[in-house]
Formats: sequence, structure tokens, C-alpha cells
Amino acid sequence: MVTCVEEDGAVLVTALTLCHLGPFLCLVYRIPLEVRLFLVALLALYLILCYLFLFFSFLLGNILDSMLFRASSKETAENGKEAFGSTAPASSSQRLLWCHCYHHCPEDSANNTCRTDGYCFTMVEEEGGVPVLTAGCLGLVGSEFQCRDTGNSRQRRTLECCTDEDYCNKNLHPTLPPLKPPLYVDGKIHHMALLISVSVCSIILAVIIVFCYFRYKRQETRPRYSIGLEQDETYIPPGESLKDLIEQSQSSGSGSGLPLLVQRTIAKQIQMVKQIGKGRYGEVWMGRWRGEKVAVKVFFTTEEASWFRETEIYQTVLMRHENILGFIAADIKGTGSWTQLYLITDYHENGSLYDYLKSTTLDNKAMLRLAYSSVSGLCHLHTEIFGTQGKPAIAHRDLKSKNILVKRNGTCCIADLGLAVKFISDTNEVDIPPNTRVGTKRYMPPEVLDETLNRSHFQSYIMADMYSFGLILWEIARRCISGGILEEYQLPYHELVPTDPSYEDMREVVCIKKLRPSFPNRWTSDECLRQMGKLMTECWAHNPASRLTALRVKKTLAKMSESQDIKL
Repeated sequence: MVTCVEEDGAVLVTALTLCHLGPFLCLVYRIPLEVRLFLVALLALYLILCYLFLFFSFLLGNILDSMLFRASSKETAENGKEAFGSTAPASSSQRLLWCHCYHHCPEDSANNTCRTDGYCFTMVEEEGGVPVLTAGCLGLVGSEFQCRDTGNSRQRRTLECCTDEDYCNKNLHPTLPPLKPPLYVDGKIHHMALLISVSVCSIILAVIIVFCYFRYKRQETRPRYSIGLEQDETYIPPGESLKDLIEQSQSSGSGSGLPLLVQRTIAKQIQMVKQIGKGRYGEVWMGRWRGEKVAVKVFFTTEEASWFRETEIYQTVLMRHENILGFIAADIKGTGSWTQLYLITDYHENGSLYDYLKSTTLDNKAMLRLAYSSVSGLCHLHTEIFGTQGKPAIAHRDLKSKNILVKRNGTCCIADLGLAVKFISDTNEVDIPPNTRVGTKRYMPPEVLDETLNRSHFQSYIMADMYSFGLILWEIARRCISGGILEEYQLPYHELVPTDPSYEDMREVVCIKKLRPSFPNRWTSDECLRQMGKLMTECWAHNPASRLTALRVKKTLAKMSESQDIKL
């Protein structure tokens, strides 16, 4: 019985947990990681409490069961003793006794009679709700105990014995004991204890979740990424725009961006307007500073290494370029409940190149403008500038259409430098970020997929970027109209790998089969698209040494534009 109830209890606890889990997960989905982990810990504690309550309730139930059973047995024994004393007095002689038998006759009996040295008995018991009468002989050995039997809680039964005379059991007329509520009902104690314990646990969990929810809502009523609204004008005089501040820092400063105090002041004065994107690193918000729109990239606390690296790269001397996303400020702020890591940059309403290509049809001029501006930004990243305060060569390592933004004038700028590596020419070392993040598998070159990339050689990273850039050129060219025809936007290798490909999927296609994205037939009849196809083929060559450099691609695109009378 206890085992069955335990199984019922486990099922009940699991069911209740699943009932709570739905709203719990709905709540958790919108909450930052720290609070999410805390609530998961609460759920685990709830389960532990449920099973502890369950265990102790069964333990208590078993103790009460045994106590009531002993009390019941004692009462039954006393009643049996009284009945036996009145109906079955001890025999003083050893003479054989004739008894009437019914449903209990030995094989050699005749005329429903039997003979015994013990007692005659008549018994009535309930079988399937119907009383059944039995009569016969009981041997002397053990009969004393048998005559005291009065059944148990599971079976109603009455047995009477006699030794007065032969066939004395014909005069015995036992009746079934009356139906009376038992001292306890099997399992009732267990189920009651189970119900109480699970109810207590459920109430506790509900109270905790309600408390956490209201605490969370109270936090939300404050500006979430409150880059604080204190109007601290100490370092920024009224009337100064972001453009003015940046120009001043470039002409009079080190060329590595705004001074730290100015950055922190701007950060405190930004008002968050709306969320415009979300990725594996965190969220992107559109904000305002003195009426100017800015983009605020808010990192998850688990992505601190990405935030630190991107901030470090953006603040590199001579990093600013029209085709690199304009960096404004970075700050880190702890509020007790959560740590906020944010990076403030220029805002571009067209969004990423990926979004732009999905909704926009290009002509030759627009295609060359996107391609030329993208490679110009990449060329600036890859180029080392020598001087007293020079700029190191930088490789992006996560180049893709989602990490390139489109400006209002139709040109591009490169963003998301959280995985970038720097080349320290003085020591001939590659500065690789201590980051657990890896690039996007779809855009990974063959040497990364088959793990043959030379990590100590900086040129390897430069050539890996060029492979990814070749795929971006393919994405742009597909959306260019020629002869009234164009293809719908697709990601590279869309027809060869699943939506979220694994390393193995990409390695098989790129390294083993050595396949590349296919060209539409119409490209052969359009000189500009034909040259673009040739260019991307040389960018994504299997052998890294055979790939074009960013500078070579930039010059080729400039020449193509010139031949088509297109001003870039």
C-alpha cells in the first residue's frame, strides 16, 4: 500500500511542478540571467521540499498505521478471547466428537459428517458481498488459535466453536459483524499527509514567485538600462553635439575616442527609447542624447569579454573611419540587482546589411556602393598605420551581413568587433581575446572548419576575413537586378546546409566537397555581375594564400565603378 501511495505522491508532485512550470517559464523568459538562475534555484528548492515533505509524511503515516494496527489487533484478540471462552471451553477428555460438515468435509466423510479430537465449528464469511456459511471439524492441535479468529479489516468473518455434544455445531448460528466505520481507512492518512505537504509547498512557491514578480516589475518601472537621467553637465557644455565632441577629440586628443569622463557623462544622460534588436551577445536599443538618436548595445553579463574587447578595439588610436561603426561611449554600471554593460554607437535606421538586402532591390550603382564601402572599412581594419601613435592591423573574425550596417546614404560600416584580433608588430604577436565566443559557422573558412588555421600567424586571420567577405559579395550581387530579373535574398549555402548548420555540416560542404554558392545564369550576360562573380571566387578560394586582399578588392571595385561611370 505504501509503495502505491509513494508512486501516487511522486506523480502528484511532478504534475503540480509541471503546472507551476508553465507560468514560471513565461515569467523567466523575460528576466535577466541572474534573476533567471535565482528562480531556477527556487524551483529546485521547491522540488526538494516537496519530496522531503512526501518522505516525512509517509514516515509519519506508517508510524500511525502501526500504532492503530496494534491497537486494533489488541482489541480483536480480546474480543476473540471472550468469544472463545464462551463458545469453546477447553475439553477435559480426549474422546472423538462427531460434527456436522458443510463446504469443509474431508474426502472420506459420509452424510455431511466428520469426526475430530478437537472442536466442531461453524463460520460465516463475506465473499463478494455475499455471506457464505462453512461448517466442519477442527483438529485439537492449533484449534485454540483458530477458534479465536474474527477476520480482519479487509474481510468480514465470524467463527464459532463447540465441544458440548456430537453435532453441536448445528446449533451454532454465527452472524457477520455489523458494518462499522473502521478505526482508519487504508491510505487515507498517507493521502491526507501528501495533500497537506504538497499544498504547503505550492503555497510557498506561489508566494515566492509573486514576490519575485512584483520585485521585478518594480525594477522595470525604473528606466531598465537607465543609463541614469542625472543631467550632469560638468564635462559637456550646453549646445555641444556628438559630432562636435568627436571632432574636438580627434583634433586635440589622442585619436582614440572621447575622454573617459565625457563618455560616462554621455552614458548617464542617454534616455532609452525602444529595443531594436536582440542577439546572442545581448540587446540593441535606440536611445536619445540631447535629441540625437544613438544605438545602445547592452551586453549580457556572460558576454563581458565581448564588451571589453569591442570597447578596447573601438578605442584603438586612429580607429575612426567612415566605414567603421562610429563609437561614442562605453560604460559599466552595477545597480545591485544586475550589472549593465553598454556600448553606445551611431544609430543607423536601415539596420544591418542582412535586413537591408531582404527588403531592397539593387541596381549596379547601389551594389557597387555597398560592396566598395564594406571593403573600405575592412581594408582600414586590416591595415597597420605606422607612426608615433600608430594603429595596429586588426582582423574581424566574425564578418557577415548581420555585422555590417547600412547608412542612410547607401554605404556600409562594419560593426561587432567583439571577436577581433590585433597584430602587435613590435613583438610580432597576435593579440587574441580571451573569449569563449566563436564566429558564425556558415561564414567560417575551410581552414577554421578543418582546424588547420595557424593561430600564431596574423595573416591567417586576414585571409579568413576575405573568405567571409566573398560570401557577403555573393549576398549583395544576388539582389542586383539585370534584365528585369533578380533572386530573392538567401544566406550563403542555403541550398546545401540546414538553417542552423553544425560544424560537421559546414565541413562536409566546404572542406570535403569543396562546394561554394552557385551563380545564377543571368550573371554571365551582365558584365558588372560577371566581374563580381570573378571577384568573389578569388575571395573564397580554398587555399588562403590564393585569396585577394581587402586592398586588392577595393581597387578592383573602384576600377569597375569607373568603367561604369559610377561615382563612389
